[in-house]
Amino acid sequence: MSSSCSSSLQRHASHSPLRIGGLQPLTTLDYPDHLACVLFCQGCAWRCRYCHNPELIRRRGPSEWSWNKVLGFLQQRQGLLQAVVFSGGEATLQPALPAAMRRVHELGFKVGLHSAGIKPASFGRALAQCDWVGFDVKALEEETALITGVSGSGQANWRSLELLLDSGVAYECRTTVHWHLLDCQRLQRLGERLATLGVRHFAVQLARPQQMLDSQLGAAPTPAEAGQLWPYFEQLFERFELRAV
Repeated sequence: MSSSCSSSLQRHASHSPLRIGGLQPLTTLDYPDHLACVLFCQGCAWRCRYCHNPELIRRRGPSEWSWNKVLGFLQQRQGLLQAVVFSGGEATLQPALPAAMRRVHELGFKVGLHSAGIKPASFGRALAQCDWVGFDVKALEEETALITGVSGSGQANWRSLELLLDSGVAYECRTTVHWHLLDCQRLQRLGERLATLGVRHFAVQLARPQQMLDSQLGAAPTPAEAGQLWPYFEQLFERFELRAV
């Protein structure tokens, strides 16, 4: 492909509207201390077995919101909502995301992002537009592919984490735990590695068996030793939370 043709395709991609598979009109949980809405962006390159939004994995969804409809909704919520959170799927895979974030800023909202940093370069471009990031650390770098099913996903996930920590953007790191996939010993090592990198805000999200991508996982009882892990994390991090997904 010629360079001129490639440039033309990139320009076309950057002007394509954001693909949004769903919208949550009000939340107090997805952006700390703010009234927010959540835009669920369509498409994800990973196949996390506990994923609870499997309908967002495909590049195109059955019931997408048009960007113009989203803008209309946001214009009606000016002065009522404080922030807009771009979630997924994986929002940073869409070239239109940074421009959409800038438009949200123009409307007077803060911008939040939920991401696993699937492609560090794309994550970095979106990060420049963010006021806050909820970052999904899937597992230890060398074990991430066991969760995502994708080779090399650990390197991408942890490289994006480094970009986040270097950016100065406010953040929370979170790890979703299904006890069939991540035991207490691995989770402890993960927490210690994050603390060594300088992570100060960490949350463990316990996966629920409803609507997971891998229906064979089922429910997993919480190990007894987890009761000792949570107080340890409270000491390890400036802020630690335990929550359900």
